[in-house]
Amino acid sequence: MPGKPPKPNPPADLQGKLLLADPSLRDGTFDKSVILLTHHSTVEGAHGLILNHPTGRVVGDFLTAEEFAALRHLPVHEGGPVSRDQLTFSSFWWSRKLGLRWAVRISASEAADHAHRPGRIVRAFIGYSGWSSGQLEGEMRRQSWFAVGPEPDLLGSAHDQALWTALMGRISPLHRVLAQAPDHPQLN
Repeated sequence: MPGKPPKPNPPADLQGKLLLADPSLRDGTFDKSVILLTHHSTVEGAHGLILNHPTGRVVGDFLTAEEFAALRHLPVHEGGPVSRDQLTFSSFWWSRKLGLRWAVRISASEAADHAHRPGRIVRAFIGYSGWSSGQLEGEMRRQSWFAVGPEPDLLGSAHDQALWTALMGRISPLHRVLAQAPDHPQLN
């Protein structure tokens, strides 16, 4: 159609990128989400974890068996809308050579081990975010997500709604304004 700018093509490989939800995604699950894409394939689809939706609960609220005792105070985050009946553990760290690294769906004993390693953060997640083949690419073409590379300060940042606002503000001045806009401007 003449006069319409072409939609940008999503990057071929999004694995390891952070997906920032467009401010228009207000469905609850993805509202102001920052998702680490832990896997991306144009053939197999993609999956990742929402990093900035803490539930306000800890592992001990869900799992009381002795094998989880070392993790009972570990914060639990909402990982996404898929498999919300599962609680999994993941570890994140920064490598000077490779950037952000992660281990997902690790056992409780592995999570406890990672938690004792300097420079690592360990989280528990309820569910995960997933897309079938081509689904994420379509959402990227509709500009539902902004893909950004993680920076070394990611692990030291608060993993709550403030993370989305800070990362959006790094994209451009326009994105900063969008991120700081009230949720319901008509109520002001």
